[in-house]
Amino acid sequence: MVTNHDGPIIRKLAAVPTATGLAARLGVAHLERSGINPAPLLSRSGLSKADLSNHTRISVLSQIELLGQISLATKDAWTGLTLAQDFDLREIGMLYYVAASSQTLGDALRRIERYARVGNEALTVQVEKTSACRIRLSYTGVPRHLDRHQMECFVFALLRVCRQITGKKLAPIKASFVHHRSGNLDKMRRLFGCDIEFDAYADEMHFDPTVLALPLVNADPFLNEIMTQMSEEALSVRTTNTSPFRTLVENTIAPLLPHAEASARVVSRRLGMSERTFARRLAEEDLSFGEILNQMRRDMAIRYLEEDNLQASQIAWLLGFHQSSSFSHACRRWTGKSPSEFRLR
Repeated sequence: MVTNHDGPIIRKLAAVPTATGLAARLGVAHLERSGINPAPLLSRSGLSKADLSNHTRISVLSQIELLGQISLATKDAWTGLTLAQDFDLREIGMLYYVAASSQTLGDALRRIERYARVGNEALTVQVEKTSACRIRLSYTGVPRHLDRHQMECFVFALLRVCRQITGKKLAPIKASFVHHRSGNLDKMRRLFGCDIEFDAYADEMHFDPTVLALPLVNADPFLNEIMTQMSEEALSVRTTNTSPFRTLVENTIAPLLPHAEASARVVSRRLGMSERTFARRLAEEDLSFGEILNQMRRDMAIRYLEEDNLQASQIAWLLGFHQSSSFSHACRRWTGKSPSEFRLR
């Protein structure tokens, strides 16, 4: 279990999703280039250098925690983008090759949609083709509100893949992330080539639908057939980690908080349940909606209070409190300190 200053924020799940650990390996290499010993950070994240060197599958939760630790150690608020910016995309492995050998970008995205979980069991990719091509990423089995660096790394790496396999400097029409960001966003806008929305309802990129027909520079039907077969075999042997109901509820609540819409009524509707059925499902797991909402707000408040550029009134809004005083009272209940006292510590 991973802890922060005042107690556990990442709970041990019944079936923790695993990943190949590419983002973690990129992070460790970045630390070493920066002259920082990765061992203490790996230890705090429940990992070892041997795990990464041997390409052992690792907990997705541990990878999320490690990227957060790297951000603090390097004082780089954009760690996910830093890691995704320059690495050789072939390091992604099977998923890259099954996409790159496809005929069109649409074909490649369908391969990524199907096989993304081979690389990271928590990751779900959905490609929707309506008036725009919408590529949405989400987590199952992992609380989304505990992460920002891994998701930013994934989304930008996916954009780089689309650019490399088409040989074109593709730019989304728009991109959005569930988590909060403030301050200067010029770096992210420059890398993506579009405006970025934060505190959104989904992690996604929108493209003109015509990009789906773009031919790929290394299309190879024979290689693609082999890679598709290998990907199917890998998918069939991967253990499916069903998302615990609590995590499903948390990931539904997270994008609703800044919009003050995190109520049992709204969440149950988004989950396709009546409020009565929703309450019964929670009770079956000895949970309550209020308990989950309170724990999430506590976890996120501690993270936000570590960001100097966020005022208490802004944090109150991000957490869905109608008044700053309500957030201050809650902070005292969670930590025994007011927001300003917690920051001084």
